[in-house]
Amino acid sequence: MANTSTEIIREIMDEIHWNSQLISIMGAKGVGKSTLIKQYLKQNYEPGDRSVLYCSADTVDFSTRTLVELAEEFAIQGGELLVIDEIHKYKSGTTDWSREIKEIYELFPDLKMIVSGSSLLRLREGDADLSRRAIKYTMPGLSFREALRFYHGLSFSKWSLDDILAHPHELWQMVSSKCKPVPLFKEYLEKGYYPFLLEGEGEYYTKIEQVINYIIETELPRICKVDIANVRKLQALVALICSEVPFELNANKIAAALEIGRDTVVEYLKYLGDAKVLNLLYSDKKKIGKLSKPDKVYLENPNILYALAPTKADIGTLRETFAIGSLSESHNVEYGKEKGDFRVDSKYTFEIGGRSKDFSQIAGMKDSYIFADDWDIPDGAKLPLWMLGFLY
Repeated sequence: MANTSTEIIREIMDEIHWNSQLISIMGAKGVGKSTLIKQYLKQNYEPGDRSVLYCSADTVDFSTRTLVELAEEFAIQGGELLVIDEIHKYKSGTTDWSREIKEIYELFPDLKMIVSGSSLLRLREGDADLSRRAIKYTMPGLSFREALRFYHGLSFSKWSLDDILAHPHELWQMVSSKCKPVPLFKEYLEKGYYPFLLEGEGEYYTKIEQVINYIIETELPRICKVDIANVRKLQALVALICSEVPFELNANKIAAALEIGRDTVVEYLKYLGDAKVLNLLYSDKKKIGKLSKPDKVYLENPNILYALAPTKADIGTLRETFAIGSLSESHNVEYGKEKGDFRVDSKYTFEIGGRSKDFSQIAGMKDSYIFADDWDIPDGAKLPLWMLGFLY
């Protein structure tokens, strides 16, 4: 805790109902879940306060005792808040953790709990009815707006999509009065999504590679029961997507190249989507079935593409990757099968491009907009792409 800085804190800190009996904070590895929890404890509890206990689920101590046994001992000694970080690592990924958390919830109603874990975990009814007991929060990486505060000391408020579309000049005036957003946005596309950039730029891409490898080599086999023998094929799948994103999927062709079944390809893509390595785009989310293949596949954020395939970092791909990542946090995004790149909330049609992008591809479409890179000032329905970085 002493080594945890509270100089810069994510805004989700103020959105979490910390006094609830059971809170779960899920998110991809590297987005700062553990840091956020430690910052909360540091701000609200004195060093040595025996009413709160923080532990990581992969500690050796759990090889000889269960979560329930720990909670019971802690509660007897007057414990009030039990924090279990990286719950997905509990006893090599056993699903018993959800049943034990439920048991603790019912046995010790005065004991509050905070659990954090991989975005691969799902608190559904199948997980011992935890979904009805836990207040769940999902933590993404830094938005462009947050990155401006983290790395440049520039604070701006969030904007809803409707407000951006209705009042883009107000947003432009607010931001341009403090900085030149276009060059800072280019920086963000290269580096800035992960908070660990604060630890230094030199190892930033190496750390992203380590995050992706950890997800594929450790989390997917542990949580999703992916066959260890197929880990290299998963890595090859990601490499293939990096070389061609945005990737229009031909599942049969990929299956033949990787020598695995077509259904296995679709299953692995969905795992990588849940793990926040990929963003999967469908033309109609309402009709998604277990074996439905996505229409297009993107990496989760542009920084991953720079880290894994810097020579393949096509600017058009980077723009679309950023747009779908920013929009997907709070909006339903579908593949624009007929016109436009994306259909948002079954209402808006968005075309993503550079400053020369015109309306020819979305001509006549109601509620259609262009979000253009290298574009500074809003002009009618043609808006700067960086504005989507203010959605969260």
